[in-house]
Amino acid sequence: MNLEEEVFKIGKQLEKIVGQDGAMDSDSAVDLLKRLKDLPITLEVLQKTRIGMSVNTLRKKSENSDLQTQAKSLIKSWKKLLPEKSGGKSEETNGDRKTPNSDKSSRSSSPAQSTTKSSNSAPTTPQDNKVITFPPPKVTGDSVRGRCREMIVNSLKVQGEFEATITPEDFAAACEECIFLEFRDTNMKYKARVRSRVSNLRDAKNPLLKVKVLSGQISPEKFATMPTEDMASEEMKQFRQECAKEGIREAQVSKNQGTETDLFKCAACGGRRTTYTQLQTRSADEPMTTFVLCLDCGKRWKFC
Repeated sequence: MNLEEEVFKIGKQLEKIVGQDGAMDSDSAVDLLKRLKDLPITLEVLQKTRIGMSVNTLRKKSENSDLQTQAKSLIKSWKKLLPEKSGGKSEETNGDRKTPNSDKSSRSSSPAQSTTKSSNSAPTTPQDNKVITFPPPKVTGDSVRGRCREMIVNSLKVQGEFEATITPEDFAAACEECIFLEFRDTNMKYKARVRSRVSNLRDAKNPLLKVKVLSGQISPEKFATMPTEDMASEEMKQFRQECAKEGIREAQVSKNQGTETDLFKCAACGGRRTTYTQLQTRSADEPMTTFVLCLDCGKRWKFC
């Protein structure tokens, strides 16, 4: 297994831990972060695997101090791999953090220190997140996949401000990649899957879907295979449930219609609570066919 495959595998394991219901397995996450720290990761590996996004999401959603420290340390070391324009500011702030060492200086400048610490904390705003968001993998020589990614990006445009943990470009690339890996081709099924994602994202009556996607509540892997019913708005889900209940009621009425009588005995349960209907199923000079339904066990039979 080469370095890129190992980092990608660790990233998948981190995403599983973040997506778990209930308490997060912090011990396993810390072990995975230590493995990442020991690997000779380069900027190219960071760009291809997007491991920085996974580590940052884990840091935000975890309440374990040791895990947060490990994640911050990794992100800090990876920032140094970025060009000077991105890394200059982080080096400055790191120097500010290391300056106050003695207790005396910390007591004398406690208000200033608190301000500095809050400004130097790990990135939490959309602008800071972009610093550690790496470019998506490029698709070369395949115009269909490129257009599909553009469609997803255009459908992710949101009006208003909210905290985004992933850029539309990165999400579109990851989501399209998952769809392509499932079908292994840009065939009709692939295009239909992409169109259904785009259609639901553009639904004006379901604006929360975009927010959930860009805020990290729905991962690209989950969104790529999510059924249409799960992507619908709460109003649409409630409407579909009501339609389903109405259909069940109509089916039950149709099933139970007929004249109720105790003239017939059910051979299955021995009950006499039955309904019957009569239809002319043969020629006019033949007797009518009687259809009987047992209301106790549901058995049906007929006779002439």
